[in-house]
Amino acid sequence: MDDVLVVDALVAVLVVALLAPVVVGLLPRLPVPQVVLLLAGGILIGPDVLGLSSPEDVQVLADVGLGFVFLLAGYEVELRVFAEDAGRRAVLAWTVSLTLAVGVVALLAAAGLVRAFLPVALGLTTTALGTLLPVLRENGLLQGRLGRYLLAAGGVGELFPVLAIALFLGTQNRFAALASLAAVAVLAVLLALGRRAVRDGGRLATVVLRGQHETAQITLRATILLLITLIAVTDEFHLDAVLGAFLAGVVLRQWVGGASPVLEPKLDAVGYGFFVPVFFVYSGMALDLHSIAEAPLRVALFFGLLLAVRGLPALLVYRRVLTWRERGQTALVTATALPVLVALAEIGLRNGTMLTENAAALVGAGVLTVLVCPALAVALRPPGGGPGPEAQPVVPADRVSRRRSIGPMARRRPV
Repeated sequence: MDDVLVVDALVAVLVVALLAPVVVGLLPRLPVPQVVLLLAGGILIGPDVLGLSSPEDVQVLADVGLGFVFLLAGYEVELRVFAEDAGRRAVLAWTVSLTLAVGVVALLAAAGLVRAFLPVALGLTTTALGTLLPVLRENGLLQGRLGRYLLAAGGVGELFPVLAIALFLGTQNRFAALASLAAVAVLAVLLALGRRAVRDGGRLATVVLRGQHETAQITLRATILLLITLIAVTDEFHLDAVLGAFLAGVVLRQWVGGASPVLEPKLDAVGYGFFVPVFFVYSGMALDLHSIAEAPLRVALFFGLLLAVRGLPALLVYRRVLTWRERGQTALVTATALPVLVALAEIGLRNGTMLTENAAALVGAGVLTVLVCPALAVALRPPGGGPGPEAQPVVPADRVSRRRSIGPMARRRPV
């Protein structure tokens, strides 16, 4: 009977997961990414509204979805960006944001508004560039000089908070985080040896290469096995699934090498086709609406802090390389935060480092930034809209067209 109830609950979750991209496709001018609709759908079917499902019914799948969020985030990391001016300025801007966040939230903690200021402080430094790529591209904001700095700033705003969350919040103690790091390092060595064995293994290499497609899907099955094993081991020994999944994604990208274009769309299909949407719908169902209704000023406070702490440093850091209009657009884009906020709130609630009302208010503030900031950034375009004729695309059109529309370091869906 319990299994039937779980299946019934999953049907409602999958209906929301299907309708979200359909609505986005039918309303292309709507500057709202899928993640907002997934959260809203989770609220609608959750126990506070229609009661068609509950977080407990799909928590196991949501755990895998959370793992996929960070696995794919690690898979997207391109370290070469840190060697460019855009990357260096993005790191500087994020460092300033983190300093401001720690100071401001420490004052809030002293005033009794937050219990542990680090989770909230990290939440104020996140950026949801991946969810905004469709809107930014359609309005010409990913071209030329501005696009180069926007992509770097957004990438750092997604990467660095994930690393900080994994190291400081994903486990109850630092030793467990270091143990996770050491375990993934061992995994990297084993994968490197395995790749060499496969490459030089004659028949085994042939089997793996042929098995990447059709019914075998060997590399995809190996990736899912890797992720599920990480989740199972971390649950058993109370290690850090976030850090493990993220670093496993980094290792996986290096391991697959030239097979990356083959594996990547399959990861998209499994992760963003099923597990990740389930996680976001689950997060919507788990959102504490009563806390938001009882303290709407807390949502407004966090919304203002996201704009100030994450957005304002861009006005200074990019002063000599971007115009005032472009700096304003960069500030608005970098202040937009939601997917990592959702994951951060979920982690903070599970390990007891974040108050329920603060988790709900942070997610609510993140929804506001996604609704407001992209529209303002587009409105700041110069008269005539779009970049000048000298502007060149920063990334190949075919690559940007694949940018997912939900999740950290996300790529957009095909158009």
